[in-house]
Order: sequence, then structure tokens, then C-alpha cells
Amino acid sequence: MNGGPTSGSRRAVVWWGRLVVMTRKEMIQLFRDLPIVLFLTYSFTLAILISGNGLRSQLHNASLTVYDADHSSASRDLVHRFHQPYFRLLGELSRPDEGLRRMDRGSVMAILEIPPRFHEQLAAGEPTAVQLLVDTTNAPQGLSAAGYAGRIVAQFGQDISATRIGGSSGGAASLPIIASEHRVWYNPDQNEAWFESISGLLRTITIFAILLPATAMAREKERGTVEQLLVSPLTPLQIMLPKVLAMTLVILGATAVALFGVMQPAFGVPIRGSVILLFSLTALFTFTTAGMGLFASTITHNQAQVGLLTLLVVAPMLMLSGITTPMEALPDWVNALMLLSPLRYFIEIAYGILLKGAGLDVLWSQAIAMAALGGAMFGFGTWRFRRQFQ
Repeated sequence: MNGGPTSGSRRAVVWWGRLVVMTRKEMIQLFRDLPIVLFLTYSFTLAILISGNGLRSQLHNASLTVYDADHSSASRDLVHRFHQPYFRLLGELSRPDEGLRRMDRGSVMAILEIPPRFHEQLAAGEPTAVQLLVDTTNAPQGLSAAGYAGRIVAQFGQDISATRIGGSSGGAASLPIIASEHRVWYNPDQNEAWFESISGLLRTITIFAILLPATAMAREKERGTVEQLLVSPLTPLQIMLPKVLAMTLVILGATAVALFGVMQPAFGVPIRGSVILLFSLTALFTFTTAGMGLFASTITHNQAQVGLLTLLVVAPMLMLSGITTPMEALPDWVNALMLLSPLRYFIEIAYGILLKGAGLDVLWSQAIAMAALGGAMFGFGTWRFRRQFQ
């Protein structure tokens, strides 16, 4: 009876001591794997820098050519409104069919056609129209080009109408005008590099949170050391948990390098919320996603198979969890399926902390969902690991 508490304390010390030793072992093994280390370094530095600088989802310098059949001051005014950064004018066409041939070759994205008597019809107050042909092979860019062109032409029409009415009695001052004033929150300069670099970081964390624990376990199988671990006094939990802890520490360190060494100096990405909360929930996300990697390692036999299976799991997560496509634009069944993706909740957490300054009082539901998924996935992976060696 008297030795009960002391014995329990001794067992706890031994348990935690084994966990520390095994975690240190996993760290040493990871940094001895030079290809993984190089891939990790590249992904959290240069790849994120490329994502912030090279990826653009907004319309930028769309190639435009013009067929002007009027050659008047009004047509020139309209053409000159299609300027950078949205459009890049490639010159005028001598014949309208020439534009279609250039669009077929992919050398232009849009063709603006201005009809004859364009200026005369505007001066006489007659209705007139211009035609914009847009290549929507790349549908998002094509729709953006059509949208920007529509706004430019509409503003041109308003200016012409205001000029005509301003010259008559009463003037333009007596006209009712609806002014649209936009208030842009969280990213007032609409700096696309913020979104792209954060998205690149989230993708990278997701890939390595699955890949590193799975690779570590597959390495044990390839070298035959997993059987030695199983006949040791270690439990399955003491074998698997250190792999998750070690890889979580590595990913947190790499995230700090990416955030403070790349994203803030290069793009000025803000951290409006708590840094401690950000890294705590990143650790929770890594633990959650690592359960997928541990399960993948139980049904594979080598690192090559782990890589292929990781690709099969990661690709749908990255495409359907809200990074590339808003969840509102996805079918209902995909939305329901992605409730099982921890990345869906981590996206809201990361953008909420970095750009919105949100705290745990706002993000608690996402944190609870990730914790529940993480516990279930890690428990299932541990059960599967124990079962395959029974």
C-alpha cells in the first residue's frame, strides 16, 4: 500500500523518459535523411517565395487587340481606358477576321471591336454597342477580363452621358447619383501575395504533416527495426507518438522560418492575432493530420508506396478544402465530405489569426473539430499498427 504512489510516479518517469528518448531518436533519423531535409528546406523557403511572387489569380496584363472601324476621338478614348495592370494593348487589327485567327493561336485573350459611326451615334444620343470577344479557355481569367471590360465600358457610357447632360440646362449637378464606396477589410491594399504565400504555407504544412510520420514508420519497416521496437518494453503508443511529436517540432520550426524569415520580410504578411495561439493550433493541426500518415504507413511497405499514397490523400484535401476554390462554390456532397478534412478548419484558423486578428473565442469551434478529428485518426492509426503485428 505504501509503495503504490511511489511506484506510480516511477512508472510515469520511466514512461516520459522513453518518450523523450524516442523523440530524440526520430529527430536524429530525420536529419540524417538528406533528401527529406533538402525537400523540407526548399518547401518552407523558396517554394513559398515563388508562391507569393509567381502565382496570380487576379487578372493581370491580359493581352488585348482592337479592331477600330470608327477611328474617332470617342473610340480612341475608349481604347485608352483598357490599360495596365489589367489589360495590355497589343495594337490594332486591319480586319476583324485577323483577330479570330490570333485568338485561335492563343496570342491574344480579348478582342475589342468598335463599329463604324460610333462617335456619331454617341453625339446624336443614339444607342450604340461595342463587342468584346474573350477567350475563356482559362475560365476564371476570361470571366475576369469580361467583368473588367464591362465596368470600363459602363464607366465610359456614364461619362459620355454626364458630358451630354452637363451641357444642357440644369447641368449634371441636378442628376441623382449613386456613389459606391468600398471598404476593404483585413487586406486593404488587396495584396495578392499575402493570400498566395499563406496558401503556400498551408499546403506545405499539410503535405509534410502526412508525409514525415508516414515516411518515418515506413523507414522502420524497410530497415527491419520495427520488429526490434515491438519486442522492446515500448508500447505501440510509445513507438508512434514520438514520431508525431518529432515531426510536429520540425514542422513548427520550419513554419517559424517561413513566416518570420520569408513571408514577413518579402511580402509584409501581418500577424494580427496571437503568435502563441497560431503555433499552438498549428501543432494541433499537425497532430491531426499526422494520424492520416500513420494509417498510411500501416498499409504500405516502403517509402515509395508512402509517397504515392500521400499524393492520393493530399491532392483532394488541397483542392477541395477551400484553398484553391471557395467552399461555397463546391457541390453540397463535397462540402459534407470535407467536414472530415482537418485542413478545412485550419484554413479558417490561419487566415483568421494572421489577417483578421481573431482569437480562440472566435475559432474555438474549428479547434474542437480539429482536436476531435486528430484524436480519432491517431487512435485509429495506433489500433491499425497494433493489429498488423498481432
